[in-house]
Amino acid sequence: MQKVLTRDGSETFINKDFNESYHSFTGAVEEAREKYCIPTKIKERAIKDKHITILDFAFGMGYNSAMAITIAKEANPNCVIKIIGLEKDPKIIQKIQEVNPNISDYQFYKQLTPTNLKIISEDNTVSVKILLGDANQTIKQLVKDSVDVIFYDPFSPKTQPSMWKKELFKEAKRILKPKKGILATYSCARLVRDNMRAAGLTYKDGPKVGRRGPGTIAWE
Repeated sequence: MQKVLTRDGSETFINKDFNESYHSFTGAVEEAREKYCIPTKIKERAIKDKHITILDFAFGMGYNSAMAITIAKEANPNCVIKIIGLEKDPKIIQKIQEVNPNISDYQFYKQLTPTNLKIISEDNTVSVKILLGDANQTIKQLVKDSVDVIFYDPFSPKTQPSMWKKELFKEAKRILKPKKGILATYSCARLVRDNMRAAGLTYKDGPKVGRRGPGTIAWE
């Protein structure tokens, strides 16, 4: 994998199989904060709910969920955070050791390796578990109504259409907590939104960060 520097100084990689980067070139850390954490109200959830379960779909190097931990802990140090990551490629998990984004809690993720996929903080308030394999299958392991937030971040619908199917969005709807669960993704493609609607999700435009179009925010 080729390492590249994004405009905010954070690093990402280009996946040669898909010929796409894992993050926006305009800023990998900025995208994690502005496109995923802010619209899903991580700060507000940490203060009000005091417990957050996040599905980091297409975990990659974990920037999105690491940023969520940092934001939540800054808002409420006692907040309990559970991260579940779905990832197919163990090689990108190994790349965590090669990057140092400006995310306070990213050092915690340095404990993750392809052979160590579950970590817990010393105070037991943060846990991270990665499920390796095809997300079409691993998502079925998750319990109904168990997830507050989904960060939906596969490669593009053009290059990885299997990750944007109606059936996967049905699974997302199944595991999201009723009324309060929310999904955020960078894509606003017609196919994506049509499949969300067919799966029973409602959606609206998300933030426009680092791309020409807005992202998408979806809920039951």
